[in-house]
Amino acid sequence: MDIPALPRLALVTDPMADIGSSEVPIVDTLLDSTLESVDEAETSVLKIAEEMGFDEDELHKLGMAVRESMVNAVVHGNRYSARKKVHLRAWKAADHLTVAIGDQGEGFEFAAVPNPLSEENLLRQSGRGLLLVQAFVDKLEVTRGQPGGTELKMVKYLGKAH
Repeated sequence: MDIPALPRLALVTDPMADIGSSEVPIVDTLLDSTLESVDEAETSVLKIAEEMGFDEDELHKLGMAVRESMVNAVVHGNRYSARKKVHLRAWKAADHLTVAIGDQGEGFEFAAVPNPLSEENLLRQSGRGLLLVQAFVDKLEVTRGQPGGTELKMVKYLGKAH
């Protein structure tokens, strides 16, 4: 059985890759590694997206992507460590919103992430987070930090049906 690759997802080594902006982010905060921070991040991002004019369906998709990215950072990256923070940043442009979520964990090799669509992984209780995030945003990049950590940078275009 041929297993489809996860499209549009790239491991990026340059943290200032082509998505995002060189401008100062409108959100730039460190959050605790708690599930309460998941709600805080989602609320902050959705407030900006709503002000930009994203419709209800796109707000829902963006909220799900932010929640899943935050849960990954808190649970898998920082492992709920009180000493580690999640870095949330957001930039807005006329036609899109960029959100970056980074953890202080060990980082991971994207190539080593099992394909959640392969037969042996279909019944696993976890492992679909990046696939879900990818499905809900227009562009996603994964950057492994130096010396550690991982950052997900997501772009959602205004008025673009996904």
